[in-house]
This record gives sequence, C-alpha cells and structure tokens, in this order.
Amino acid sequence: MKVLDASWYMPDEQRNPLQEYQVAHIPGALFFDVDGISDRITNLPHMLPSEEAFVVVVSALGIENKDGVVVYDGKGIFSAARCYICFFPHHTGSQHL
Repeated sequence: MKVLDASWYMPDEQRNPLQEYQVAHIPGALFFDVDGISDRITNLPHMLPSEEAFVVVVSALGIENKDGVVVYDGKGIFSAARCYICFFPHHTGSQHL
C-alpha cells in the first residue's frame, strides 16, 4: 500500500504544498506533485499526462501497478481527486481517496 500526499492549492492561497509536506505529512506518505505530473505540451493547466510521462513519475516514487494507493490532500478532497483520476486509467491496484 502506498500513501500519497497530493496537496495543491490555488495560487491566490499563497501556500506551498511541497514545503507543507516537508514540515508534516502522514508517516510514510510520498509527495505527488500535481504541477510536476501535468502535461507540459498544452498551455492548459493541469491536463493529464501521457501514459509514458505518468509511468516515469510513478515509477520514480516506487509505485508498482499492483500496489494499492491511498491519496489525500491538505484541503480534504480537492487535488486528491485529480491524482486519483491520473491513476484510474493506468493502474490495476486499488485506489482510495
């Protein structure tokens, strides 16, 4: 089972999700960078990445296709849902928000 902190905040909130993760997170949780895994080819924000790009990032986190994944964020269920959607078409393990 892998636990992911997928916190992301609107720019006007002036919060840094990575810094907040570094200060406090669920023990063993990995940081899922919502901005970093977005498709960079389009000028639209937060578009889903290609399968190849997704595999590279998720593999670097040590997540395998068979792993169960639990996702949370700092707002309750804001950016965690976006992370869940990234996994949905590619992952055969279980995902939970």
